[in-house]
Amino acid sequence: MVKSAVLVSGGGTNLQAIIDANLFGEIVNFELSAVISSKPDAYANERARYAGVPVYVVDRAVFPNRSSFTKAILDKLRDLEIELVIYAGFNYILDSQLIKAYENKIINIHPSLIPSFCGPGYYGLRVHEAVLSYGAKVTGATAHFATEAADDGPIILQKAVPVREGDTAESLQRRVMEEAEWKLLPEAISLFCAGRLQVDGRIVTIRSC
Repeated sequence: MVKSAVLVSGGGTNLQAIIDANLFGEIVNFELSAVISSKPDAYANERARYAGVPVYVVDRAVFPNRSSFTKAILDKLRDLEIELVIYAGFNYILDSQLIKAYENKIINIHPSLIPSFCGPGYYGLRVHEAVLSYGAKVTGATAHFATEAADDGPIILQKAVPVREGDTAESLQRRVMEEAEWKLLPEAISLFCAGRLQVDGRIVTIRSC
């Protein structure tokens, strides 16, 4: 079993998707060992506790800079002997300390088809507002390995979602979550835990069973 930790900052809908998929046996060789939260009052913390998953709060507000915050999270991951790190609505870019320690072992989900509508400043509703403002007809989500640069790591899986006439940022966000994010993230985790992902530079190959 691959000991895994999910990093969260907000409501935890992607965390819930992982919990549900794991409950129904959709993620192979996976142990959800911990949820690490950057905020003591994040609703994701309650989702984890309800599911019986240990929650550890590493409060971003008490750290003076990104380096010290990253070190605190890395220390916790090492204490727990975590093998896979998952960003699920985690609102911070951690520095090279974590990336070097967990190279190609950090999975993130982003609510667009990278390389479109991604990078610094593109998160939450801002992504979907940008999609609508640009007039894009298709959006979606991307599961990728995290690097030090925002949304710039090797792509594992992508799924397209149509933009509909009359969409608002809120309606589009909900559809992207339901049709793409909540499916891709558990699938990417399962592929990793099954040892089926091979990374060569920017290219991720999915090996057959």
